[in-house]
Amino acid sequence: MAAPASQRSVVFVDGIRTPFGKAGPKGMYAETRADDLVVKAIRELLRRNPQLDPARIDEVAIAATTQTGDQGLTIGRTAGILAGLPETVPGFAIDRMCAGAMTAVTTTASGIGFGQYDVVIAGGVEHMGRHPMGEGADPNPRFLADRLVDQSALVMGNTAENLHDRFPTITKERTDAYAVASQAKYQAAKEAGYIADTLVPVATRSAAGWGLATEDEPPRPGTTTSDLAGLKTPFRPAGRITAGNAAGLNDGATAAILAGEDTAIELGLPIGMRMVGFAYQGVDPAVMGYGPVPATEKLLARTGLKIEDIGLFELNEAFAVQVIAFLEHYGIADDDPRVNPWGGAIACGHPLASSGVRLMTQLSRQFAQRPDVRYGLTSMCIGLGMGGTVIWENPNFDGAK
Repeated sequence: MAAPASQRSVVFVDGIRTPFGKAGPKGMYAETRADDLVVKAIRELLRRNPQLDPARIDEVAIAATTQTGDQGLTIGRTAGILAGLPETVPGFAIDRMCAGAMTAVTTTASGIGFGQYDVVIAGGVEHMGRHPMGEGADPNPRFLADRLVDQSALVMGNTAENLHDRFPTITKERTDAYAVASQAKYQAAKEAGYIADTLVPVATRSAAGWGLATEDEPPRPGTTTSDLAGLKTPFRPAGRITAGNAAGLNDGATAAILAGEDTAIELGLPIGMRMVGFAYQGVDPAVMGYGPVPATEKLLARTGLKIEDIGLFELNEAFAVQVIAFLEHYGIADDDPRVNPWGGAIACGHPLASSGVRLMTQLSRQFAQRPDVRYGLTSMCIGLGMGGTVIWENPNFDGAK
């Protein structure tokens, strides 16, 4: 009988994303295919890492929440072919709703850790303008008839309102203030040149002709709490969730290279960060935004780390209330500088299945700036009641306390 493979160190080599666009007929990607967005990200990864022979790639895992049309047909395989990878490189599609790209990373990382892959590409795409969330889905009527889930669980904005109900200390004023801070932090990071380094320009086409997408479309710099105070609450009369304190509907794609640390060293690939561990956990679908808390608790127990060991947090901002619920659980201030230092999805957008790799790409670059930080965390809530968390180690850590 063959001996089991030994565990290897898994590293995040590099990540990239397209600029994120606003979904809909007026968005910059209205006439751009979803698979072409993924192709652009994959090609840019290879351009930035010419020492990687594409034939060495063992897998391409691409996530999409709505797997139909130009997001269907096993998009990991089709995008790999379209990107010019050798026909020997396989690929597959994956779906865990908002955590699609995160799951693409953790699934392929598991294969690396077990010694069955050396190098992979993992990412995600969502063209919400072409494919609204849930398009073509046919939820089993027993979900509601048999009360398996509350009716509100099928509308993410309603679940965010439910989270407010559960945590009355998280007021609309707090979430609006958090959203304003997200916009301001994103703008500061953009002006410092940090955001541009994570983006690949994308040629776009519209009735007006050809264009070039070089920056995110959703941000609203200069937003104030007064601007947000009077916005409509579409999910509930006199509710608390608005277009200002939640991520919008967006289009975009992400991709990353992961490798065994030994392979990265062999090929001369950069090591952006090392994976420490990951965990997913289910929660009541009616309060899906709480998912990051038990997922993080599970992972901290597995790794033996404490929340105090985490020096940087990249938390997906599907809704401000969901981020604050996480922070409140751990006694972290709403404005703690360790949390989303470059802003988050409330500012730059959340094209569902692509967002996990955006979090990782930013954390990797923040690690390079912060040798005093040893551990960082990427976490997100997931539709239908789940949370996912990945902890990473900074290879640049210098031991400073």
